[in-house]
Amino acid sequence: MTRSRLPLILLFNFLGIALFLSWYLSPGHGIWAPVDEGIFRFFNHRLATSTPFLWLVAVTNNRAFDLCSLLCMGLLMLWFWWHSTPQGKRRIVIMGVVMLLCAIVLNQAGHCLPVVRPSPTLTFSDIYRVSELLNIPTKDASRDSYPGDHGMMLLIFAGFMLRYFGKTAFVIALAIFVIFSLPRMMIGAHWFTDVFNGSLSTVLVGLPWVLMTPLSDRVINGFDRTLPGKYKQTPNN
Repeated sequence: MTRSRLPLILLFNFLGIALFLSWYLSPGHGIWAPVDEGIFRFFNHRLATSTPFLWLVAVTNNRAFDLCSLLCMGLLMLWFWWHSTPQGKRRIVIMGVVMLLCAIVLNQAGHCLPVVRPSPTLTFSDIYRVSELLNIPTKDASRDSYPGDHGMMLLIFAGFMLRYFGKTAFVIALAIFVIFSLPRMMIGAHWFTDVFNGSLSTVLVGLPWVLMTPLSDRVINGFDRTLPGKYKQTPNN
């Protein structure tokens, strides 16, 4: 199975590397620079002209709102857990642990890239910051925003949903990704390319080796056999 999927894995790797290099090697980040600045200024201007938008951006970038993304991901997995057998429920929980471990590894790998990039709010001077317009705790800046950690986790979640639960779960997971990664760009804590270049390129290079090879299944099976529990997998299964 791995050998038959190797060309597709390498294709995803090539696309991820090409995506990163198109940003990293281009002078001034090439075509990505006007896209980044244009998206940032589009939203930043509205912070001063629309009070409802200002509050929306402030609330959705409060640390507590991050729990909403975890809740949405948890509810999607809970739906499959609820409709599964006792053995299947155990494996879904273990899959969640493996997914978290994968996210930690890929996140560390992403931050090994030779990039230290402050967020737009720390790059431009003629801008509005939500923390200065409203006196509420909110994340509107980052000293090292590339690649986007939050977006990377959401993309990894989407990949696991596609691998283990199918296309419908994948589409729902992509919707969660868009909904919960957008606020970081709206407030200026991340550039557009932090997510749609940095996070995406890292996931394209690393995740196929986990999900399109036997690796994820073997790790899940290993945990299933060794972790205590009533419905653990036996060596003969």
